[in-house]
Amino acid sequence: MILLSTTSKNLQRHPFHLVDPSPWPFAAAFSAFACALGGVLYMHAYKQGSLVLFSSFFVLLITMFVWWRDVIRESTFEGHHTGIVQQGLRYGVLLFIVSEVLFFFAFFWAFFHSSLAPTVEIGSIWPPKGINVFNPWEIPFLNTLILLLSGCTVTWCHHALICNKRTESLIGLVLTISLAIIFTSLQVFEYQMANFRLSDGIYGSTFYMATGFHGFHVFVGTIFLIVCLTRLIYYHLTQQHHFGFEAAAWYWHFVDVVWLFLFVSIYWWGGA
Repeated sequence: MILLSTTSKNLQRHPFHLVDPSPWPFAAAFSAFACALGGVLYMHAYKQGSLVLFSSFFVLLITMFVWWRDVIRESTFEGHHTGIVQQGLRYGVLLFIVSEVLFFFAFFWAFFHSSLAPTVEIGSIWPPKGINVFNPWEIPFLNTLILLLSGCTVTWCHHALICNKRTESLIGLVLTISLAIIFTSLQVFEYQMANFRLSDGIYGSTFYMATGFHGFHVFVGTIFLIVCLTRLIYYHLTQQHHFGFEAAAWYWHFVDVVWLFLFVSIYWWGGA
């Protein structure tokens, strides 16, 4: 009788996943707040600003690793990600991408607020006098082509995964990661060649905040894709269960679209 009652208590009669108590949400929130605080201190040239920024960012990376490790274990090895759980995760990723859209919307708002009606303090012209802008048809245009091509390769990988073509999906994902690394390398080279910095007025602030945060999102998306490649190699991703890669693909397409807006507004129109 005791055995039957214990079994009935452990038997799950619904398709939802009730996660175990975890310290990672608190750790992620605390380290993210410390990152923002460290970033402000670093930009205002406080002595310990860089230490706070990079140490908290390191803690945030570790938290992301162990938290997502738990999610992968729950999905791949424990089988908790039923169809309805995957649907809930899709809604969560979509809401996250919407929040990211609003995040970049603030930078575009700041850019157009300053560029459409330049104030007297910057000479009533845009770009401000003394700022030598980039030629949009050199590295920026090349980076645009690279990101668009990477969007094609990640879509190819997704369709190959759905069709159970393992070799093609591996090739597509490797190409996407390679293109992402090339994009980041070219953007770092572009920053080194620039004759203006973050502190050079409103143009430098809006340019580096928008393109810099986009570069950071490319970096995060590249890590996301590398994790998916590792899981694909170890047969974690199947035709029916590959939400982790699907979320990475959605995130990567979001990064592509944001770059198109950056190229058109900041590099092309804003530098004309």
